[in-house]
Amino acid sequence: MGKGLAFIKNRKFVWTVLTVMTIGQGIFILCQAQWLSNAITSLFNGQSAYLMIGLVLLSFIGRHGVHVIKTRFVERVAKETADEMRQGLLAKLFKLGPRHAKKAGTGNLATLSVEGVRQYQTYLELFLPKLIALLVFTPMIWFYVISLDVTSGIILLVTFPILIAFMILLGLMAKRKADRQWSSYRVLSNHFVDSIQGLETLKHVGASKRHHKNIEGVSERYRKATMGTLKVAFLSSFAMDFFTMLSVATVAVFLGFRLTEGDLLLGPALTVLILAPEYFSPMRELGTDYHSTLNGQEAGASIQSVLDTPSFQPQPFPEDFTWKDNRAITLTDITVRGDDDQAMLEHVSLTLQGNQKIGVIGESGSGKTALIDLLAGFLETSEGNLSLCGEKLTHLQQEQWQSQLHYIPQHPTILQDSIQKNVRLYSPHASLEEVQHAVKVAGLERWIETLPNGLDEIIGQGGLEISGGQAQRIALARTFLKQRPILLLDEPTSHLDLETEYEIKQQMLPLLEQRLVVFATHRLHWMLHMDAIVVMDEGSIVEVGSHEQLMMKQGAYYRLVCAQMGEAL
Repeated sequence: MGKGLAFIKNRKFVWTVLTVMTIGQGIFILCQAQWLSNAITSLFNGQSAYLMIGLVLLSFIGRHGVHVIKTRFVERVAKETADEMRQGLLAKLFKLGPRHAKKAGTGNLATLSVEGVRQYQTYLELFLPKLIALLVFTPMIWFYVISLDVTSGIILLVTFPILIAFMILLGLMAKRKADRQWSSYRVLSNHFVDSIQGLETLKHVGASKRHHKNIEGVSERYRKATMGTLKVAFLSSFAMDFFTMLSVATVAVFLGFRLTEGDLLLGPALTVLILAPEYFSPMRELGTDYHSTLNGQEAGASIQSVLDTPSFQPQPFPEDFTWKDNRAITLTDITVRGDDDQAMLEHVSLTLQGNQKIGVIGESGSGKTALIDLLAGFLETSEGNLSLCGEKLTHLQQEQWQSQLHYIPQHPTILQDSIQKNVRLYSPHASLEEVQHAVKVAGLERWIETLPNGLDEIIGQGGLEISGGQAQRIALARTFLKQRPILLLDEPTSHLDLETEYEIKQQMLPLLEQRLVVFATHRLHWMLHMDAIVVMDEGSIVEVGSHEQLMMKQGAYYRLVCAQMGEAL
């Protein structure tokens, strides 16, 4: 419970405000019960009850008025907490980088940042006021009841722990079911995203019809987990209602006996009988909402685990840092290990200086992406020295460094929004003229002219479907719009056909000038435009040099060129 509410800012203030409002609401409930009892007693004795009925109405209005104010206050606190949680989660995910997203599952993290945060918000809205009501209402009502009738107070006190025991037992069972459901939900989210991304491949290999059985199996497991959770929730509600009614009935029976024997007056007996259901109401509501907010609790725990994931330690870095011609970054005997302690990069030594264009090539799994991720600040060195302008560092996850670079991956991020806003992703305040110029330079102008809404055409999920080449051109337009001195490219054209790649290449070549470029690719024709070529194999650098130098050497690069020319032939 404590961890579940740990995201709330100013918890003491929130708890104090809710406690004060709950006490006020409790006083109205006690007054309503007492005045209603007095009104019935007056009518029973043939006396006027107008005053008491008016007071009952006032207390009723006051009770529900406080409830409305408290509900709105909790909703505002829950929304602010959810918004800050989402911002913190996204900021943490950006710090952890794409490798963590791939490991945890893109679909799971996307669901967690949207649906998970919403479920946690619902959890706060429902659980927080009910918890405080249980801690405040129940003692208030019990002390008032025992002041009127000790026997009824003892009955309520004895039956309350029984209700708690059943709630705990059923709650543990429900939690196991909810854990299973949340696990199935995560699998379903990741499976859905993977299926969408791989749909074209499945069609090409003729496996799309067979794949629907896998989708059906994953969906069926989630359905069974959900139904299991609902069964426990319904059983829990039945048990709580049953024991609550049994307890109230026991109080009523004892009150009836004592009234007939003349040991108790009608007024106190009616007050106790009216308050008995109110005594159990907070526990019943908390139990009901506990089951309906289990997903929110699980989401909160999952978000907390992401926020607790260790990130790189802060390091001193010049605040006014800018990459210039005379700047250099040096990797000396660098080794980077993954979570499984396997080396992704091993004994890598390399110097990048000024506006060099560096090509990085090698077979799949040779370490090209790991080198790009290290330079982008997504990986931390395990061994060796990383030096930037003379400063010793262990990683490049520095805002001053990352704000200097553009990173273009194989599959650029396309938002479900207009083309104009997609181009403005890194430059939200760019003018329309600047966007139009970037679109023109990136080779998108003719395509956009054919669209009904031009730059305002919605693309992405649910919008206009675009090709891989168009997505890459949008990424290029972003880069043209926001000029930065460092450009990292990780297989940006590997999924494009040669004709589309050639067209994009004509727009990309001017972009590579007058900046530091690190270009990882399988397509060796790009190497002709590089100042230096880095050849990698099994996480290590095996050759470094220009195209002419490496061809004369007839080593690893020469063999890669011959192999690719042989494939072309």
